[in-house]
Amino acid sequence: MKTLITATLLALACSLPAAGKPNFILINIDDQGYADIGPYGSDNATPNLDRMAREGMKLTSHYAAPVCSPSRAMMMTGCYPKRVLPTPHVLFPAGAIGLNPDETTLAEVLKSRGYATACIGKWHLGDQPEFLPTAQGFDTYYGIPYSNDMGTAAEGSKSNPGQPMPDAKAAAKKKAQPASDEAGIRGNAQPPLPLVENLDAIERIKQDGQHSITRRYTEKALDFIRQSKDGPFFLYLPHTAVHFPLYPDKQHMGKSPNGLVGDWAQELDSSTGQILDLLRELGLAENTLVIYTSDNGGALNHGSKNTPLRGGKGQTYEGGIRVATLAWWPGKIHAGSSTDAITAHFDFLPTFAALAGASLPERKLDGKDISPLLLGKLGAKSRDTFYYYRGHKLEAVRFGMWKLHLDKGELYSLREDIGESNDIAASHPDQVARLRELAQKMAADLGLDGPDAPGVRPLGRVADPLPFIAHDGKVRPGADGKYKHLD
Repeated sequence: MKTLITATLLALACSLPAAGKPNFILINIDDQGYADIGPYGSDNATPNLDRMAREGMKLTSHYAAPVCSPSRAMMMTGCYPKRVLPTPHVLFPAGAIGLNPDETTLAEVLKSRGYATACIGKWHLGDQPEFLPTAQGFDTYYGIPYSNDMGTAAEGSKSNPGQPMPDAKAAAKKKAQPASDEAGIRGNAQPPLPLVENLDAIERIKQDGQHSITRRYTEKALDFIRQSKDGPFFLYLPHTAVHFPLYPDKQHMGKSPNGLVGDWAQELDSSTGQILDLLRELGLAENTLVIYTSDNGGALNHGSKNTPLRGGKGQTYEGGIRVATLAWWPGKIHAGSSTDAITAHFDFLPTFAALAGASLPERKLDGKDISPLLLGKLGAKSRDTFYYYRGHKLEAVRFGMWKLHLDKGELYSLREDIGESNDIAASHPDQVARLRELAQKMAADLGLDGPDAPGVRPLGRVADPLPFIAHDGKVRPGADGKYKHLD
């Protein structure tokens, strides 16, 4: 059973008027680098995000996870990803595991206060019915349920537009090898890529579908805002962009100095601008908190930039886990403000809950309410310590300005050396010892490596998982229990 508040309090909350309860829009970009947008130093044209930063706050020390699924679990539950999704990497199509339905998500917290909720975009916390957004507090769902490279090579999921398809013989050889476990189907054995509405596959996504996906997400988001304008509402917009393969809308291709990843960033800028413009048009801007962030650092091999940070996606150097984040709320967040306080994706749930007047889940959370920080309250603080998990393993610890990579024994002062280029462990043994002590304290909770630890909660599991679309085009039975085909 999910535990949040009693049925009596729930009924009372749902009967309260919308006044005083802000709307929330959480825009989550896939694999966007720290320096892929103008406010964080890109030479790419992102005028709407530039304006968002001028009118709002830059969070310059905000953390995600190194890869997709853990980061999204962190965002939805208010916890370190290992606590709620103890997987070594990410989830794949037709996986038997996902975010446990017993977890209380951000959407469920806000629904307890009468919020309309929608998830539009990439979910990536399990693709079986028990794990999908509509089973986790969202009224509606529309999107590709995992990464856009998790489809077939022949339909464009393994290569950028205009590039040769992967070699068919090599693909067939890989496909013949074991390519799945409880996390799902991998590589060239993966089924066709689905577009999903609520619980049903409604389209088989091929190249043209990839090109149009950002535009279609944006149109759905705008429709939801118009329909929910009397509020309160929560829109979670986790874009497919800019994950490889890179498929900006054709009208945006060739427009940026940064190749396809820059083209797609420009389309995301346009999408965000349309959302902010609609909020202004409807008179909702001063009652809506909008967060723009990324699920992890940029993928350097696909053209993203994380300057001045070291490393990229999949790593626990800052470039893999520190993400460009903007907070916008006219009249509430001071225009042109910035903070280098340590914040993270797990702070969104307690922060939104506090602003909505909602009760927190009756389970341990790792996040905290950072609304005083966002609103510029005198003396507002975040946290001193952050733990850098990569899958099951704790790889680094930060305390204040100090960061220690545990296996390598590398110590950096992030205040003077944000690029982690000058290892100063030898000259600061006291800081090394203190950070190792902090790591040992976490060993008693989430552990240092491996899936088992006292504070780790169970994954959700189902028997006999099915893909949305099989290789023969047969679609998983929908609400009517019948099979159909999407060719």
